This record gives sequence, structure tokens and C-alpha cells, in this order.
Amino acid sequence: QVQLVESGGGLVQSGGSLRLSCAASGDIFSINAMAWYRQAPGKQRELVARISSGGGTNYADSVKGRFTISRDNAKNTLYLQINSLKPEDTAVYYCNADLSPQGTYRYLEVWGQGTLVTVSS
Repeated sequence: QVQLVESGGGLVQSGGSLRLSCAASGDIFSINAMAWYRQAPGKQRELVARISSGGGTNYADSVKGRFTISRDNAKNTLYLQINSLKPEDTAVYYCNADLSPQGTYRYLEVWGQGTLVTVSS
């Protein structure tokens, strides 16, 4: 069974930084695009940043210049470097991946359980 496990969330002061990680585990044949989403209290889940298997990236306007998404394909791990944090960045951050489990010959969308980022003013 494949799964995504996030880590790195926590409480940080406004202006601070965090690095989120998302490790994909299980019997995985390949991973296409990976992404970070977030959901703030009372709001819908939104796309924060996305990275293709080749390294191409795109970001939500609200995080451009502050967040950097990257991946280590050898480790099946996704990262999100978050700088200049603002209180409005407070949310549960979810990892998302389009991956193919070994032997299935198809791609699935898989979600992590989320990691909470809280930014104090």
C-alpha cells in the first residue's frame, strides 16, 4: 500500500521559515506531478504549489517569491520551503501525488494526512 507522510509543520512567528517534507512510501513504480495544497479554518482547500516529474513548477499568486517547491526523485520525497511566513499562511498543508503503484499499470491520486502550520503574529 502506498502512502504519503508529511512532516515539518509547527508553530512559528510571523516572518519565520519552515521546511515541509512529504515522503512517498510503498511499492511505487513512478510518480508524476506532486503538489502541496493547504486548507485554512473555514476555507476550501487550495493549491499552493505544484511540481512536475521534470521539475517544472507553478505557484499560487499568494505564495510566489516566498515558497519554493522541490523534489528528490531518488528518495520519492517532496519539499516545501516556506519563508517570510504570514498569519494568513496558517493552515493544514497536504501533500498530493499522481503515482503509479508497482504492477497496477495505472496512476492514482494520493493524499497525505496533512501537517499543521500555525503562524503567530
